[in-house]
Amino acid sequence: MKFLRSSKIGSKAKNNPLCEGELQESFALVKGAVLLLEEGGAPVGTTPPSYQSIGLGGGASDTQHRHLQAMVSLLRPEDTVKLAVRLESTSAVRVRYLLIVATSSRKQESLLLGMDFPSMNSDHCTIGLVLPVWSDTQVYLDGDGGFSVTSAEVTRTFKPVSIQTMWSVLQALHGCCERAVRGAVIPGCGLDWATHYRRHVESDRHCLNEWTVMTGLESVRKHSKGNSTERESVEREIKAQLREIMRTEDLENITSKQVRSALEERIGIDMKNYKEYIDNEMMVTMAQMDKPSKILDYLYLGSEWNAANFEELQKNNVGYILNVTMEIDNFFPESFTYMNIRVYDVEATDLLSHWNNTYMFISEARKNGQAVLVHCKMGVSRSASTVIAFLMKQQGWSLDYALSHVRERRPIVQPNEGFLRQLQTYSGILSARPVGLVRPDSFRREVFVPGTARKVLRDKEE
Repeated sequence: MKFLRSSKIGSKAKNNPLCEGELQESFALVKGAVLLLEEGGAPVGTTPPSYQSIGLGGGASDTQHRHLQAMVSLLRPEDTVKLAVRLESTSAVRVRYLLIVATSSRKQESLLLGMDFPSMNSDHCTIGLVLPVWSDTQVYLDGDGGFSVTSAEVTRTFKPVSIQTMWSVLQALHGCCERAVRGAVIPGCGLDWATHYRRHVESDRHCLNEWTVMTGLESVRKHSKGNSTERESVEREIKAQLREIMRTEDLENITSKQVRSALEERIGIDMKNYKEYIDNEMMVTMAQMDKPSKILDYLYLGSEWNAANFEELQKNNVGYILNVTMEIDNFFPESFTYMNIRVYDVEATDLLSHWNNTYMFISEARKNGQAVLVHCKMGVSRSASTVIAFLMKQQGWSLDYALSHVRERRPIVQPNEGFLRQLQTYSGILSARPVGLVRPDSFRREVFVPGTARKVLRDKEE
């Protein structure tokens, strides 16, 4: 174990009798972790420290020293890093840290920040995750070398780079949770300082996707390999040619054997070793030929097959995908902005609590000039209910009219009874607002603008 020591004197400290003299913070350095050492209750300073190492050699210790400086530079003056742990990454180049951050003004409050470095040698990092620690926050071991943190119904999974690092972070997290319980730091109450960090989330899409990675999926996409084999190259060619054949042939009068023969002629190789792959791809292609339903100019409703059809997504200007399933993985995390609502299609599932967030996600896509695909497994119940809820709020429509509009464009839509009851509850919530529901016969596209509605409410309260 090695140590870092920081000194900090700021203008606030000079005028504070509790901060007379030079304040120091010491950090214990272990493999993959930097831990703040409390020094006899000494007050935490008010300016970001300028770290100076004591007895540090080269190599990993110097790297952590530089990384710590970069991460602290992104904090507010009144906030302190209690613990920084390095996490595993799917990238061989990028480096990730999880920070536990506390603030001097509210001793019971803390939050988790995810920090991303583009490379080990980089001295610059960005924020990729902000996760407040509430009184309901729970920490669980995942049995696979990592742990999960569930906070206000949001779950994130982390895998530290060593057992020692895991032990350090678990001890610190449990302490944070206990303080949050004692301070009654309930979701929606306090931790307003987390907003500052949310505004400064600047990591790229690859990093953001890794912070929000899903676990416990029932089907997982295959990871692409850097060096493809000869078979993989042939399979890609089969897939491309197969789609062209199925677009141009009469599918009611062609057999799978005839399709294989057509592939052999086009590609020029014997297809006997690819029979199973071809049959499977034919079924996938058939499913993907069932187009997603266009609900609004910027809103599509569909199935998992539509979510897996990259060419179709691009054609429809889709930049955002809302995945409302427990079963289906995100197919193209490097290419689209995803939001995951991990639920099953059962009546007991709570969808209502997610609709404010899904509304904001769809609105963000529209604001950025891109379309959004909302999907579940078949585009019948979970995703359909979520789209209906969006229409009720965005367009000001009644439940009956929104459901009729969606079914007109996608006749198979059938929310389960539990979701229908939640939509009725949501209708009551929306109709109770000063800006009432708009009748279909008086509908105008821009008559219900969320930003305007919020300002009207503020004006009335004032």
